[in-house]
Amino acid sequence: MEDVLLITPPFTQLNTPYPATAYIKGFLNTIDITSYQMDLGIEVILNVFTSDSFQEIFDSVKTQDLALSENAQRILALSSQYVQPLDEVIAFLQGKNQTLARQICTDNFLPRASRFEQLDDLSWAFGEMGMQDKAKHLATLYLEDLSDFLVECVDPNFGFSRYAERLGQSANNFDELYNELQQELTYIDEITIGLLEARLRESVPKLVLLSVPFPGNLYSALRCGAYIKKNYPEVKVAMGGGFPNTELRSITDTRVFEFINFITLDDGELPVALLIDAVIHKVENPTYKRTFLIENSAVVYKNNTARQDYKQAQVGTPDYNDLLLDKYISVIEIVNPMHSLWSDGRWNKLTMAHGCYWGKCTFCDISLDYIKIYEPVAARTLVNRMEALIAQTGENGFHFVDEAAPPALMKAVALEILRRGLVVTWWTNIRFEKNFTADLCLLLKESGCIAVSGGLEVASDRLLKLIDKGVTVAQVAQVTRNFTAANIMVHSYLMYGYPTQTLQETVDSLEMVRQLFELGIIQSGFWHQFALTAHSPVGQDPEAYGVTPHYNEITFANNDVDFTDSTGIDHSSFSYGLKKSLFNYMHGIGFEMPLQDWFDFTIPASTIDPYYIEDCLNTETDLKVKPTAKIVWIGTMPIVSYFSKKKRQLATLLFHTTSDEFTITLSEEEARWVIAILPALSPQSEQLMTFSKLKNSYEEQFEHFELFWFSKPIETLKEIGLLVL
Repeated sequence: MEDVLLITPPFTQLNTPYPATAYIKGFLNTIDITSYQMDLGIEVILNVFTSDSFQEIFDSVKTQDLALSENAQRILALSSQYVQPLDEVIAFLQGKNQTLARQICTDNFLPRASRFEQLDDLSWAFGEMGMQDKAKHLATLYLEDLSDFLVECVDPNFGFSRYAERLGQSANNFDELYNELQQELTYIDEITIGLLEARLRESVPKLVLLSVPFPGNLYSALRCGAYIKKNYPEVKVAMGGGFPNTELRSITDTRVFEFINFITLDDGELPVALLIDAVIHKVENPTYKRTFLIENSAVVYKNNTARQDYKQAQVGTPDYNDLLLDKYISVIEIVNPMHSLWSDGRWNKLTMAHGCYWGKCTFCDISLDYIKIYEPVAARTLVNRMEALIAQTGENGFHFVDEAAPPALMKAVALEILRRGLVVTWWTNIRFEKNFTADLCLLLKESGCIAVSGGLEVASDRLLKLIDKGVTVAQVAQVTRNFTAANIMVHSYLMYGYPTQTLQETVDSLEMVRQLFELGIIQSGFWHQFALTAHSPVGQDPEAYGVTPHYNEITFANNDVDFTDSTGIDHSSFSYGLKKSLFNYMHGIGFEMPLQDWFDFTIPASTIDPYYIEDCLNTETDLKVKPTAKIVWIGTMPIVSYFSKKKRQLATLLFHTTSDEFTITLSEEEARWVIAILPALSPQSEQLMTFSKLKNSYEEQFEHFELFWFSKPIETLKEIGLLVL
C-alpha cells in the first residue's frame, strides 16, 4: 500500500520515462510519504504491441465490412508476417536479443508497407549507420506500419507519443473534449483502465497525481480520473504538469472537476505537500498553493498558504523506482544521429537550473514561474544526484532538461565530473552565447557531453534583436563551430513566421541555415512556425509587434492565440519547402540546389552573400586572457627525454592522446617547470589555478611569460588539452 499513486497517462516517449513523476517521488521521499509511480504510456504500448494482441486486432478487422485504404489492405494481407516477429522485434528494441539485427537488416524479414517507401531515398545513409542502428530504424518503420493500421481500423486517436492530442490543443472551451469523454471507451481506453485498475487494487492510494506534460496526455488523464472518481470515490485525484501550467491558468468550467478534484500549477512540490496535508493528514482548515478546486459549485483558485516554495537543494533526487526501466523501447525514426537522441536510449533526466537565466525572448512564456524564477543547483549537488541515479538505474546517460543550461554551471558540473573520474554521457539545451568558447566546449566534451540543442530561431539579425535573443547570426556560427570542433553535435531550433518577418527575411534565413549545414557546424535542426502564446511578451503586448490577436472566451485552455500578422503573409505556405530542404541538408545533400527548387511558388532571390557564414568564422581570435581565468590541463603527463644541442640543455616532452601523439621541445629548466605545474592544472586539483597565478609561478624562475605563453610549444599544448576557462 502507498499513500500516493503517481501516473503519467498515455503517451509521451517510448524510450525513456518522462521525468515528472520521478521528480515528485524523489521529493516525497524527503517528507516520508510512500508512493508508487507508473508510466501508463509504455505499459499500454507493451500490451498492444504483442503478437497475440495484433492477431486479435487483425482477426477482428477481417470480420468487419470496412472500406480500407490500399496500405491497410496490404498490411491485412500480410497479417501473419506482421504478427510472427512482433514479440522478438519489441525485445530487440528493448536491448535484448541483439543478434536479431542481422535478420532485420535482410530484405525480406520484416513486411513492408507505406512507411518503408522512404527507404529508397535513404538507402545511401545506411552505409554510415552501424547494423544495430539500421535494424532499429527498420524495426521502427515496421512498428509505424502497424500504428497506421491501428489508427485507420481500430482507434483514430492513437499515436506513439500522444493520444487524442487534437482534443487538448488550445481548446478554449471544454465542449468537444467533454463530449468525447461521454463516449464508450476506445480500444486504448480499455487497456489503460485495465492497467489502472490492477494498480489501484495493489497500491490502495489515498491521493492520485496525474502528470500531464502535453496535450496528448490530457484525454487519457481525464479518462483515468473519471474511472477513479466513479469506482474509488474516497480517492482524491489531482492533475499537474506542463499542460495545466501553460494552458489551464484561466479555467472556469466546473465540468472539468467531474474528472478530477484538483489542478495545481507550476512547481509541484509545495502544492502536493499541501494536498497531502488536506487529503491524507486531514488537517483542519487546509491551505493550498496555486491550486484550482470546486467550492460552492464554482471553480476557485486557492493560493492561501504562507509557506514558500521548496528550494532546488531541498527537493531531493529524482527516484525512478517502480518504472519498467528495462522495458522501454529505443526507436530511430529518422536517420540522423542528433534526432535519435530523443527516441533512442534510456536517459536519466535532471535539471541544472530551474527557469531560464536569460528570460527575455519575446516569443517565450517568460511571465510564468517555470521560466521566470531562475535558481541554479550547485554543481556538487548535481553530480551527487547523478551518482545516485547511476546506482539506482544502472544507466550513466543523462539528459539535462533545462530551458537553457547556464555556461558557468555547465563548466562547474564538467569539472566536478572530471574531478570524480565519472564516465557519463550527457546532453542539454543551451543558448548559443559567446561564453561557449572553444576551450569550454573541449572541457564539456571531456566530461561526457555529446550534444547540445539551442534556438537560432530566425536567422536574421533584425529579427533576433526584435526577439531579444541576445545573440547574432555570426555569434551563433562561431559557437556552433566551437561545439562541432569539440565533437559535440549541435541541433538548432528554427522559426519562421515571426511577427513582421518578410518573405525576403524567410528566404535569407533559409540561406543562412543552408550555409551552416554546408560548413558542417550544425548537424540537425527543426523548423516550426511562430505561435502566439498568451503568456509571452508578444502575447501580452501584441500591438507592439504588429500582431492582431483573435481572442475567444476562455473557460478551459488558454495558451495558443490565433492572430493576424501586419504583413499579411501566409507563412504556412513556406512550411513544406523549409522542412524538405532541411531534411536534405541534415543528410548532407542538396546544398548546390537553388533555394527556389524547394518551393512550388516563386520566392525572391537571397540577398545573403554565399560566403557570409564562412566569413563569420574567419574573424580574428581575441588573444587577451583575463587574470582570473582558470587554466586546466585535461591531457596526460609527458614522457621526457633530456639532451644537449649546441651547448644548450634541452628536453623533449612526448604527449600521448587517445588517437595521436605530440612532441614539444623546451629548455631543460622550462621543461621541468612544465612537468611540475601540469598536475596543479588537473581538474582533480583541489583548487584550480588562475592565469595570473600561473604567470607569477613562471616569472619566479624566468622572464617574458607572454613570449612563452604564445610560443609554438605552448600553442601545441593548447591544442591537446591546455584550456583557458
